[in-house]
Amino acid sequence: MQPKYKRILLKVSGEALAGEKGFGLDQPTIDAICEQIKRCAEKGVEIAVVVGGGNFWRGRSGENMDRSRADHMGMLATVINSLALCSALEAIDVTTRVQTAIEMRAIAEPYIRGKANSHLNRGRVVIFGCGTGNPFFSTDTAAALRAAEINAEVILLAKKVDGVYDSDPAINPDAKKFDTLTFSEVLARDLKVMDSTATALCRDNKMPIQVFGLDDPENIYRAVMGEAIGTLVTE
Repeated sequence: MQPKYKRILLKVSGEALAGEKGFGLDQPTIDAICEQIKRCAEKGVEIAVVVGGGNFWRGRSGENMDRSRADHMGMLATVINSLALCSALEAIDVTTRVQTAIEMRAIAEPYIRGKANSHLNRGRVVIFGCGTGNPFFSTDTAAALRAAEINAEVILLAKKVDGVYDSDPAINPDAKKFDTLTFSEVLARDLKVMDSTATALCRDNKMPIQVFGLDDPENIYRAVMGEAIGTLVTE
């Protein structure tokens, strides 16, 4: 069976890397995610990854903290997660590169679009850290931007919930799950698939989003192979 996509961007939340601990890094969880990335790479899929930082830092710790500084702290959290993923992938013989939107040459490459594409063409996994490198933009927006820049065919959005619902399933047991949605519906109904900036960017670039749960890391492989899991958002 051949994969549905040749080139993907996988967006993993920072919280997912914490596993059941809720904070920091849970190595068995990271290893399980990386095993599925390896399975996809062995099928010839070109894989880029954007990871969040919410397992270390989210928002501002105090009302007096400057928003720009708080966002820069969040970017540093994404670098910790990027290096953790890189280390776990290299441990299972997956050639990986980390690129950061803010230069820190001692530990990662600076983000250069052409170099990222060159790595992907050679079968290397590329992990993008530091979001877009700018405050006031989320890692969801970074995922939408990088996916467009590398000409990915889809964003695989791995979350704690198994798709998109009309209300919070943790609060409302009768919440309805959608199999498919359009970007216009997501924006009109404020469904919080991604933030509105990221959603609009995907819509403008005709970039589909497959939303699925990461409770079972094998869902990454299933999504790449084209199985109908989670919610597909298209124009």
